[in-house]
Amino acid sequence: LTMLQVKLIVTGDDFGYCPRRNQGIVDCFLAGAVSNVSLLVNGSAAADAAKLARRYNIPIGLHANLSEGSPVCEVLKTNSSLLNQDGFFHGKMGFRTALSKGLLNMSEVKQELKAQVELFRELTGHLPPHMDGHQHIHVLPEVRHVFAEVLEEYGIKYTRVPIEPGLHNCDWIPPSLMDFYLGVEEDSFNTVDVFTRHGIRWPDIYIGLSTMGKNMSVSNIWSAIDTAIMEVTSKVPSPTHPTPQSRTVTIELMVHPGYPSVPPVGGCGEGPDDFSQSWERLHELQTLIKPELQSHYNTRNIQLCSFKDL
Repeated sequence: LTMLQVKLIVTGDDFGYCPRRNQGIVDCFLAGAVSNVSLLVNGSAAADAAKLARRYNIPIGLHANLSEGSPVCEVLKTNSSLLNQDGFFHGKMGFRTALSKGLLNMSEVKQELKAQVELFRELTGHLPPHMDGHQHIHVLPEVRHVFAEVLEEYGIKYTRVPIEPGLHNCDWIPPSLMDFYLGVEEDSFNTVDVFTRHGIRWPDIYIGLSTMGKNMSVSNIWSAIDTAIMEVTSKVPSPTHPTPQSRTVTIELMVHPGYPSVPPVGGCGEGPDDFSQSWERLHELQTLIKPELQSHYNTRNIQLCSFKDL
């Protein structure tokens, strides 16, 4: 594998969620451990996040959110199929349930996604080079079509398709979570054609489900990257993909570092969730900045970059 060059995008998700999350992600970026961020524009600290990205020149994209907190589109804040009886988004699983029951209005989904792109541009001064979905809502049935249309309309070239090599062999993931991940994977497989038709691109490989929270370790990240590289290089060369040894492989590693949220500060309109308040955020931060992880990248010819470097 010596000739293989690997470009690794390490994306810190949920930038803008709260000041402590922002600080943790910035600390990781300055330590060279995160190379890209994904902004929640409805996060309570989104404006602060955009300022930090500008100050430290952090590559930033949009983490489209239809499942947690409040919409940013004024019209949809009061009366919309995207809201539950408490006036907030339906939640990670609630959104999926409402969608499967046919209760979500896709024109409202589109309206909110466009409003989030516009707010992103207002906060950062530019369109997002990449746009993905909070809690992987962007690969869900129906939503995937609308999401792809919005990206195409704005000329946003890159997204994320969460299909992780080796996920099935990760026996440390509890069954309930594994069921969710396998659902995300199936939705992702069904999304590939849709995104392709709209001319949207994504890195060769995605990792991050197997390394989330307490499961993150230096060796876990190494083996996820190695599994991913093995999968790509074992594919039979074709005219469009010449011998893998001489090509560049692109990988996105999704991470969630930060200092734990302290209620009532944080969240996207209804306060911070359990994961954001847990020690697992800090654990990710401390793992990512470990020197042995950085030195591994160097020895394996892995170059950290952002979407605009692809």
